[in-house]
Formats: sequence, structure tokens, C-alpha cells
Amino acid sequence: MTAWLRSGGAAPLVVRRLLVLPLVLVAVAAMTFGLVAVSPYDPMDAYMAAAGSVSPETAERIARVWGFDVPTHEQFGRWLANVLRGDLGHSRLLGGQPVGEQLLARLGPSALLVSTALALVLVGGLAAGTLAAAFHGSWFDWLVRMASYVSVAAPSFWIGLLLLWVFAVWLGWLPAGGAADLRGDTLPAISLRHLVLPAVTLASMQFGWFAMYVRNQLLEVLGEDYVRFAEANGLSRLAVLFRHALPNALLPFVTLSGAHLSELIGGAVLAETVFGWPGVGNLAVEAATVVDLPLLVAITLAGSVLVIVGNLAADLTYRVIDPRIREAAR
Repeated sequence: MTAWLRSGGAAPLVVRRLLVLPLVLVAVAAMTFGLVAVSPYDPMDAYMAAAGSVSPETAERIARVWGFDVPTHEQFGRWLANVLRGDLGHSRLLGGQPVGEQLLARLGPSALLVSTALALVLVGGLAAGTLAAAFHGSWFDWLVRMASYVSVAAPSFWIGLLLLWVFAVWLGWLPAGGAADLRGDTLPAISLRHLVLPAVTLASMQFGWFAMYVRNQLLEVLGEDYVRFAEANGLSRLAVLFRHALPNALLPFVTLSGAHLSELIGGAVLAETVFGWPGVGNLAVEAATVVDLPLLVAITLAGSVLVIVGNLAADLTYRVIDPRIREAAR
């Protein structure tokens, strides 16, 4: 069994990741509790500020109900015992509602936003990088490089505010925020027009990295001997680019996509806050404001699971498209 788990096959890889996943989640939860413990913000003070003026007896009862009257390690122990029973706790921010239900309600909008942004990054970065390499030294190559530098250097919230001012305030083409128009007779859960600006803002965080990576990889591959040999045999530049250079340059691109998924998930917090998107990121900001520990821990764990699953999917995809890894795993 041990030898099988150490082998390079796809099934052992999935099993290894699944076995490590609970340990990673417990470690992440413990770190979250520890960070809240050393934070200058007192959860009890934040709760009392939101609740208003209460008597000392009421404050003591509230502290006992929410577990503020015990040390952090005991709070973590109680939380872990409840999680093993399937209970993620109750949110102080949301009036004592179950954390699991509220998290599931917000996962849909966040998943749609992140997946749309990831698609924009992959398709846009791949197209821009490929064309920049194909027309190396042209004005289009210069434009892609400048857009990539701005994308990497500019803060995402600044790009979001700029897009908001141009397309929502100045031109009036797109809505300024929210997920749907609340003034209509029918209320769709999510309107695609409301998705455009937050998705583009989130995608701008990673566009520059992917476009420049594809461009530089292609330029490096185009200098290889086998590419020059193909050109010497009469193949056109575009044929060499798409038939020989691009498939070899895209292999590391898959792994890079999984590695940068965590940055997209983290960046969703800013994008959702700027545009009032009703997702998990916006909820995380609200939970952090009032130090809602059960909700913060649940959101952190959900993000960790998505990152681990995304990296696993990237590794499995890499094995599918690269025959050398499949042969080595046998």
C-alpha cells in the first residue's frame, strides 16, 4: 500500500492529497484562531459595539454564550468538536444563523465571479501572449507588454474604481454594483451585466503574468533548433507557432494556472467589496469587521479547499496532456 501511494500514478496522487487535506484544514483553522487571539481587536468589544449599550450582566451572558469567556485554545477545541459533528457554528454577524447555510448561499456568486475571471485570464492571456510572440517587435507586442505591466503594477481596487468611473459613471454602459437590478419586476439572482466589471477587475490581477509568460515562453521555444528546422523545411511562421511552439510552451502554463488560483480567490475579496458583489469575499470583510470568528474560519477553510482542489486539477491535467509524465508514472 505504501509503495502504491508513493508511485507516480494519478489515483495515488488524488489519495495522497485527500489524506493530507484534513491535516491542512486543521492547521489553517488553528492558525486563524491564533491570529484572532493576537489581533488587537477584541471580539467581545466588536460585538458590544454592534449591539449597543447593555448591562454588565447581559454582557457576561453574551460572553458565555459565544465562548468569549474561555481561552483561545479552549474555543478552538470546542469548535473542532462541533465540526466533527457537522456543525460549523453560528454567525454573530448574521444574528446567530448557521454558518454553513450562509456560506453555501454565498459560494455560488463567488464561484461564478472567480471562474469567469479565470476564464478571462486564461483565454485573454493566452491569446494576447501568442499574438505578441507572433508579431514580436510590432506595435501590438508593445501594447500587450504595456498592458501587462500596468496589470501587474496597479492595485486591483484602483483598476476597479477606474472601470467603475469610466463604464458606470461616465459612459453609463454597465451597472455600478450589486448582482442584479432590484428595481425590476423580476429579480434574477445574478445579472450578467452586473458580472462584467467585477470579473474584469479580478482578471486584471493575473492577466499581465499570464500574457507575458506565454509570450516569453513562445519566444524561447521559437529559438529552439527543431523550430528552426521546421521553418527551414518551408513551414510558415504561424504554422510553426501553432503546430510546434505553442503545444510545448503550454505545458508549464497549466501548472501556473493552478498556482495562481489562490491569488484570484484572495483578490475576489477586493473585487466583491468595490462592486458590492454578494459573495464570500464581501462576507469575509464584514465578518472581519466584527471579528466573527466562526464565519471567518469557515470562509478561510472554504478558500483553502478550493485552492487545494484547483492545484490537484492542474496536476491531473498536466499528466493528461504531457505523455512524458504518463510514461514515467507507469
